[in-house]
Amino acid sequence: MILHNEIKKDHQIIKFCFYGFFKNLKFFEPYLIIYLIGLGLSLFQIGILYAIREAATYALEIPSGIFADHYGKKKELLLCFTFYIASFIALFIGQSFILIALGMLLYGLGEAFRSGTHKGMILSYLEQKGWYSEKGFVYARTRSFSLLGSSLSGFLSILFVLNLPSMRWIFLMSTIPYLFDFFLILSYPESLDEATQKHFKFKEFWQTSLKQLKAILKKRRLLGIVISASSYDAIFKTIKDYIQPIMGSLLVASSISIISDFTVDQQLKISLGILYGLFYILSSIVSRNSYRLTKKSSAETVFNKLYELMGVGLLLLGVALRQNMLIASILVFLSLYLMMDARRPIFVDVSSDYMTKEERVTTLSIESQFKSLFMIVFGPVFGFIADTWQISTLFLTLGVMVLVFGALLKRFNSDKVANAE
Repeated sequence: MILHNEIKKDHQIIKFCFYGFFKNLKFFEPYLIIYLIGLGLSLFQIGILYAIREAATYALEIPSGIFADHYGKKKELLLCFTFYIASFIALFIGQSFILIALGMLLYGLGEAFRSGTHKGMILSYLEQKGWYSEKGFVYARTRSFSLLGSSLSGFLSILFVLNLPSMRWIFLMSTIPYLFDFFLILSYPESLDEATQKHFKFKEFWQTSLKQLKAILKKRRLLGIVISASSYDAIFKTIKDYIQPIMGSLLVASSISIISDFTVDQQLKISLGILYGLFYILSSIVSRNSYRLTKKSSAETVFNKLYELMGVGLLLLGVALRQNMLIASILVFLSLYLMMDARRPIFVDVSSDYMTKEERVTTLSIESQFKSLFMIVFGPVFGFIADTWQISTLFLTLGVMVLVFGALLKRFNSDKVANAE
């Protein structure tokens, strides 16, 4: 399409793409759990750290969305990246649970001030240009750049983790791309700041927040979509890094020597970097083409089917782990990544049809807040189950739960139920 080519060449769209690219250069990501395990932490304690991070996000999620709508999105994003950089420094310095918890807390604050805000800026820009109908295409494109950043991050992390003095230095290296993003946001046009008030009024701030929250919660279909997206993302993001201890266990159990010249520990680090890189390359391709899934079926139908497929995938993963099937486990994990990144752009497309312009950032922030609330619970609970029984038991249990909850959500969102109320 001619319009799609014009969108691809637009300077601000290119900036949106590179924002996501730099944001996802998190060199520590393939090794976070094994790094924390190396410090002597259990999966339950790691779950507590995840809960601390998400609790910070949960506490400020909705207020941050209102802040962005009323007092400026650029200002909020600049504050967000300040929190991120401070978090990486704390994680680099920290060797105790308290300092690591502080780093996770700061990271959670950064997430709260970021989530929903940049998506809102993209939607505003598309409206200014008269391209709002292409929101699905644009979001899929920007997300594909984000995933390319994640992929490159995985491969570069191998070089860092093998050559830096210790694994903790990868946190310090992660500050560099985030400084690039800080200055990139400074270059955004003021028309995207969209500050409607110059002075902060706490009482009015909370009144507006509650008013918009109540309006959104009254929309049954939108609420169901938000719950579906947030629970799906929360489950996936809580378990996605379990591939790290899984790979370690399976490498030992299978006695496979992937690279004979390296120790088992080095093989694990190399394998994880390569896996994360490959996962995100394929996810980038899927994300960029996710809009094609909605050509034969409605976006909402595809959105719901992917929820059910995640449940099936989790069951298969549990079985593969019980049988110590390394390749099968990797392939199922890959399928979960691909489904996640196909579903996310579809969520933006589906939800946008049920909310007003004024509710955009707030709705996306509510979705992210619900996700944080789920993760506050999921992190410690999943860690406890994995520590007490086995990781395979965790995935088998989750598979059943996802299939049941997916069926309940489908009924909640059905036209028959909605019309009856």
